[in-house]
Amino acid sequence: RGKRKAREGSENVKRRHSKTSNGSLGREENEQLKNRDIEAVTLFEVVTMGRSAMQAVVDDWIEAYIMDREPALLDLISFFIQCSGCKGVVTAEMFQSKEDTDVMSKMVEDLDESSGLQYKKFLAFPWILTVTWPMDLDSGEYPLVMSGLYWKKFRSHFCEFVSVLVAQCQYSVIFDNYLLNTLISLLTELSASCVRAFRHTCTLAAVKLLTALVNVALSLSVNVDNTQRLYEVELSKTSSKRVSPRLERIQRKITELQDRKLETEDMMDAIFKGVFLKRYRDVIPEIRAICMEELTVWMKLYSPVFLNDTYLKYIGWMMHDKQPDVRLKCILGLQGLYQDVHLSSKMDLFTSRFKERMISMTLDKDHEVAVQAMRLLMVISQSCDDVLNQDDYKHMFQFVYSSHRPLAATAGEFLYAKLLNNPAMPQSLEGRSEEDKRRALTLARVRALVQFYTESQVIYEDSLVFDHPVYPNLTVASDLYCSFTSMCLLSSAEEALVIEILLASVRQTAEGPPLAGRSTGKKVISTKEKRVQTDDCAKLTEHFLKVLPELLSKYIEDAEKLTSFLKIPQYFQKDTGGDKYTESVQALLAGLDAAVGRHTEAGLLEAAARTYHSLCADDSPWQHISVPAMDKLIQGWTHTLETCLGEALSDGAFIADEERKKNILTTLKKLTAFNNAQDLSKWRIYELVSRLLVVEVQHGGLPVEMTIEALRCTCCCILWNLNKFGEGTTSRESALHQRNQLRGFCEKCHRCLSHTEQLVREQAFMCLSDILVAHNYQLQMWDPSAGAPLLYTPEPRLQKALLSFVLEHVFTSPEPDTHSSRGSDSDSGVSRLEDLHRRRNLLAAYCKLIVHSVLEMSMAAEIFKQYMKYYNDFGDIIKETLNRTRQMDKIESARTLVLCLQQLYLRLKQEQDSGNTCSSAVQTYSSIKELARRFSLTFGWDQIKFRESLAMIHRDGIEFVFQGFVQESEKHFPPNISYLTILSEFSSKLLKPDKKTIYSYLQRYAGEQTINNREECWMPLIYYRASLQGTAEGEDAVSFISSDTNKQPSLTNRSKSPSIRQATSEGDPRLPPPCIETKGSKQLKSLEELKVTEHSTALKEQPDSSGPSEIQPRTTTDEVDVDIVEIDI
Repeated sequence: RGKRKAREGSENVKRRHSKTSNGSLGREENEQLKNRDIEAVTLFEVVTMGRSAMQAVVDDWIEAYIMDREPALLDLISFFIQCSGCKGVVTAEMFQSKEDTDVMSKMVEDLDESSGLQYKKFLAFPWILTVTWPMDLDSGEYPLVMSGLYWKKFRSHFCEFVSVLVAQCQYSVIFDNYLLNTLISLLTELSASCVRAFRHTCTLAAVKLLTALVNVALSLSVNVDNTQRLYEVELSKTSSKRVSPRLERIQRKITELQDRKLETEDMMDAIFKGVFLKRYRDVIPEIRAICMEELTVWMKLYSPVFLNDTYLKYIGWMMHDKQPDVRLKCILGLQGLYQDVHLSSKMDLFTSRFKERMISMTLDKDHEVAVQAMRLLMVISQSCDDVLNQDDYKHMFQFVYSSHRPLAATAGEFLYAKLLNNPAMPQSLEGRSEEDKRRALTLARVRALVQFYTESQVIYEDSLVFDHPVYPNLTVASDLYCSFTSMCLLSSAEEALVIEILLASVRQTAEGPPLAGRSTGKKVISTKEKRVQTDDCAKLTEHFLKVLPELLSKYIEDAEKLTSFLKIPQYFQKDTGGDKYTESVQALLAGLDAAVGRHTEAGLLEAAARTYHSLCADDSPWQHISVPAMDKLIQGWTHTLETCLGEALSDGAFIADEERKKNILTTLKKLTAFNNAQDLSKWRIYELVSRLLVVEVQHGGLPVEMTIEALRCTCCCILWNLNKFGEGTTSRESALHQRNQLRGFCEKCHRCLSHTEQLVREQAFMCLSDILVAHNYQLQMWDPSAGAPLLYTPEPRLQKALLSFVLEHVFTSPEPDTHSSRGSDSDSGVSRLEDLHRRRNLLAAYCKLIVHSVLEMSMAAEIFKQYMKYYNDFGDIIKETLNRTRQMDKIESARTLVLCLQQLYLRLKQEQDSGNTCSSAVQTYSSIKELARRFSLTFGWDQIKFRESLAMIHRDGIEFVFQGFVQESEKHFPPNISYLTILSEFSSKLLKPDKKTIYSYLQRYAGEQTINNREECWMPLIYYRASLQGTAEGEDAVSFISSDTNKQPSLTNRSKSPSIRQATSEGDPRLPPPCIETKGSKQLKSLEELKVTEHSTALKEQPDSSGPSEIQPRTTTDEVDVDIVEIDI
């Protein structure tokens, strides 16, 4: 059996002759341990190598212990020291005198700085042990926490060794008052060490030792009971048959077993008080988790001793632990206790005391703890009927709507077990057939589920109800359909809800993956799961092919319910085909035809169109039946539309009665819905419907709803043409035809942008956006081998019309934040939200035109101007547009920001120069400055990435300010000098060398004479210079402003929106400086600090003395070398 012979000497003796003096965990030793051919020397090496016969290893040690217990016990002590990762040496000296009062003063744990070794001296009676180890033991590397599969097995081997050791010794040496006393003393001392490795390893060994002693105590209890029964049997015999010596032997054995049991319990108590009570609140979470896990094991195994409130309180306390692993161990342990009815009956006080905590743990931030807490409550509800009340159940059932799918699934199981497994039956079922009983049970379950859903009063997606095993063993489709046979028992609202649940269950069965927000993190399903899903989907398809036509016929008048049923064929299994389903498919197609012929609701038509598309797909087994049916349907609509238009359109005008208008509108809606789902170009719908748009553009008179549907229908036709254009070789004639068609449609939409009805204008704008974006994408994906591409560029007047439309229809609210205020009328609140949603869609469509390069990037300037004013409504859209444009072209995006700020500044200046009061449409100076600050924040922390863009912003800003400025004239200042304060918001994003370069560039425009100029009108220049000089961390422009400026009128007391209008003083135009906010914690420095040495870096060209004459930012070829990296100035 592979058992080694008893060793002649101890391992300590053998180690003296080995090359290695200890069982360290170095690299060389690890290699030796992994090599199974090397003979193990120490117990640690034997256990680490995971020898298959652990019992044989323990038997070898027991034999050695019986022969000479002191060396063998030293080997065992060394084993625990080495398992802690200690690379040191264990030495022992006998404790001779029990009266030695100085012995406790010798029990120390300290550092010997001279030798660089740590040592611990402690009493393990009858020895005083000294463990010495290098200082690197605190590095965190010891077997219990080391990574790798090799060391992960060590924990199980270590725990197994302790268990087997006690099990093998339970009949002999553990009761010799020597082995376990020494071992318990050793583990108690080391578990109290400040070294984590000792504390962790020895705590695990101690609690596992206690678990093993619990098994010994259980065995002794069984032996005591058996011996006691034997004694009673012997005692019950008659005196003639009774053997007195035998009775005495049995009595002595009972006494011996009871003494051993008492001794075992004393050892258990010593470990509990010496180790557990000190370590269950250890700072290391792993140690606390170990204590809680083993405590529940002791309670379950040895309930007479441990299952009482004295020990249960520790679990209750640790359920509040900060670490989820500790809380999880408590919950898992309690599950095992409550599953046993005999044990749970002894926990009434604990249950009442900690019930609220267990319920609250379903809201734990750790998902696994929350799931297991839900399972614990499920177990409690099964074992203790009166513990949870209705409010508790209501609280827990709401977790079926949780975004975390495992928690929702567990709550679903709870809901099914409590409410749906045995629902209340409306009447007795005695005497009925099994089929009737099954249908009645199904109906009762459906009613219970509907009642729960309606009473929960939570607004969630209906499909979430079936995203967990509420019905784990039901054929959902069949059972729910059976409930429809007794619809007199369900109200209309209940019917609608059941149908929604039915659709959700069908979708979940067909698609398999959880809904959004309920991802399990499992990207690939297994082959078995895929096969089960395929089988379920096939059964679902077979069932609904038979019953769906009947359902469509039954609810033909109810559009809402009919819409849900029309979506079911989209989830059919395509492999389920055959001639036996031909009649069913034909009946289904007839039901679809009747549904779309009777209703014109957009949702129903969309569902029908998608269902036809699914049935007519190339991989559909029913394509040969479905395609002719749909062709017949489309052909009938086109014929009807052509006939009606021929009668209504005469001499270019639209003249029709109400009946004909209704027929045209109904047909347009159906054609639009189907054209949106699939290509209907072969019926030449564009040419047919565009006649309506021509009449509306030229003469008008078309109903609003008809115009909108015509725009949508023709837009779909154009999109399908763009999608298939270029699939094959494209001729020049075809490209010209497509371009003319595209240009003609865009012209019609352009004309509709000025329509009197807002709905028509918005629909025309959305159609234009979709068409232009699709055309741009088609150009990007064009294959040159297909021939000439379809080129179309929107005309400038069309681009301006798009921008004007956005400014007029999106940025219209005088109070952009009013939508967030709570109004007394809920209907007005809903209408405001709908209006906001509509405006956001319009803005997003326009921003897509810029992001996809349909419009020039400079046209985004008008959008960026509204960033602050409409931040709550459209801030996310504008910011995303800014980021996308920056990804496209960093320089051009920066120019757009510059253009935005300069246009705002000039508009405000123009308003103030004219003497008029600024309207609400004109932004104040402080708002422009705040806008610049927000733009600066969008550049982030990567200064190198946007170095050129920021340099261009400063360069163009300086040129904008000093255009037309003559340096020799000290009495005049640049008219736009206050713009420098706005420009200074971008200074913090410059690199230090770039600040120096920008400062030099500024000085060449401003001139030397302006350095000492302290007039108030030059304050923006001083402020801007200071922002360029504030290179130290924490410095800003204010800290560089001269304290002499305090003699001037206070800058901080000015209006928040100061005027930038020129003021006349002594005949000289003056501009008041902007408001400068100072920080109270910073002192103003003297003006002398403002004077910095001009760097020798020079530009290749001197700026024109007249300055730039255009507001639009322009480029230059000048370059300056700064720290090797070139930046364009």
